[in-house]
Amino acid sequence: MKKEEIYTIDDIYALPDGERAELLDGQIYDMTPPSWTHQRISGKLHQIIANYIDGKNGTCQVLAAPFAVFLNDETDYVEPDISVICDRSKLDEKGCHGAPDWIIEIVSSSSRQMDYYKKLFKYRTAGVREYWVVDPEKEFVTVHNFEKDSMDEYSFGFDISVGIFEEFFINIQ
Repeated sequence: MKKEEIYTIDDIYALPDGERAELLDGQIYDMTPPSWTHQRISGKLHQIIANYIDGKNGTCQVLAAPFAVFLNDETDYVEPDISVICDRSKLDEKGCHGAPDWIIEIVSSSSRQMDYYKKLFKYRTAGVREYWVVDPEKEFVTVHNFEKDSMDEYSFGFDISVGIFEEFFINIQ
């Protein structure tokens, strides 16, 4: 029986320039370049969230991919589409060490299984407070509020309450 190889952060850093991948449970998952729709939604969400935080004189940081998140050890490295980190002690020049408060993943056909299932489990167990899965193809958003142990689903065009911030709603068009 062939033994499965376990990869580490060093293997991610050894990838050729321009090649992006994530590392979950010691396995490397290649990342495909994002589509125009993906980038449009990501850019708009980043802008909306940053404007809200700035308008409240907040200290949380909103960061867009590619941005390294080291979830909990040498075998879990991800680059969420949007990360909101309120504990600045988790941040350094390499990325975020520990769970962001809020993660948003924008689904593509190549990331569907990863975003809906594998990352859901990883983010929950790592201590992420809130996880959104934005699905442009289905025009649907799944919101996991891990603090309240709840999951809600929204169609594009509806106001979505942000669990980690009071009185903040986002409408994805």
